Amino acid sequence: MHNRYVGLIAALMMWLAVSAFARDAPQRVTGDGITGHVERHGDFPSGHVPARNVDVWLPPGYASSDHQRYPVLYMHDGQNVFDPATSYTGIDWAVDEAMTRLVSTGQVREAIVVAVWNTPRRLQEYMPRKPITAASFTPNIGDPPFPVVDLSSDAYLRFLVEELKPFVDTHYRTLTGPEDTAVMGSSLGGLISAYAVTEHPNIFGRAGCVSTHWPAGQGIVVDYLAAHLPQAGTLRWYFDYGTATIDASYEPYQQRVDPLMQAKGYRAGKDWITRRYTGAEHNEAAWRERIEVPLVFLLSP
Repeated sequence: MHNRYVGLIAALMMWLAVSAFARDAPQRVTGDGITGHVERHGDFPSGHVPARNVDVWLPPGYASSDHQRYPVLYMHDGQNVFDPATSYTGIDWAVDEAMTRLVSTGQVREAIVVAVWNTPRRLQEYMPRKPITAASFTPNIGDPPFPVVDLSSDAYLRFLVEELKPFVDTHYRTLTGPEDTAVMGSSLGGLISAYAVTEHPNIFGRAGCVSTHWPAGQGIVVDYLAAHLPQAGTLRWYFDYGTATIDASYEPYQQRVDPLMQAKGYRAGKDWITRRYTGAEHNEAAWRERIEVPLVFLLSP
């Protein structure tokens, strides 16, 4: 009973913290690299992971409609999504520009995009925990063993599911079902996106896995998908990879993933697609170049 009360008190404290945070108006983000309306919720609190910034892009019709509700795309590495001034390489994904174009031509539904910034614990938060059964794992060949006890990807998903999504659904006009809730990221962000849908298919019904870093842990997440991939029916998956720099090592792993999709009943071109981009490197410039492809597949009318 004592543990139950401790849990209830912790949940109440977190609810009070988020409620107090919600009273603070978000900051409007502007700049030469920003298209449309972006709001920043700075240092968004969490009871599971460190606080971080969360940026929210609102579709063009949002301000002029009082009743329409919108699907939501959650994106990892959020500082790279909208603004070159905060992006890791000085080149952003330009999701705000791409969404504006695609909405204007009717290729995607108007949608809210929630860009969740990463922290210095990016590896710990994005590397899926459950696939690893040993006490340590090797992130990449040549790296020293990394203690599994330090991984916090399950806590990160709890942050998304239990704290951030309820906040977004409360403070914005959203469509809340899994068919209207997508998650996307690149590299390790692709891994955590696949993990999010596998672990929470009742919350996230769409996964965008861009340049997915399958080699992490020598492909252990591929083995996990083989045993835990949800059955086809309502979910949609996007995978891609380049052939240069780090991406050059991804194709053999993706060739193992694709048959798993087929075995679970996913229809190529309908429920799932995989794209190979010859010459594409592992960086924001490459992902910016092809961002419209996953956006159209995940958010098509």
